[in-house]
Amino acid sequence: MRAHFLGKDPNSQEGQSPTLFATDRTDRVTYIAQGWKVTDPQALADIGDVPDYETLIEIPEDVIKMYARRYLEQGEEF
Repeated sequence: MRAHFLGKDPNSQEGQSPTLFATDRTDRVTYIAQGWKVTDPQALADIGDVPDYETLIEIPEDVIKMYARRYLEQGEEF
């Protein structure tokens, strides 16, 4: 699987940016998000158990907008 850079949080410092990537999987459309690891005790309690093979990350809304722009550019409807 390859990862294609889509964009990063414009408000983050160099080298510490939440970032969004698209993959080239052929069996389904997937994305890889790089963000801040969620460690807040209240947020973790609200979310509940997370399997060992998964993790929680927090990413800014601007990064999500990058996904929306790509989705709309491809002519898809929500």
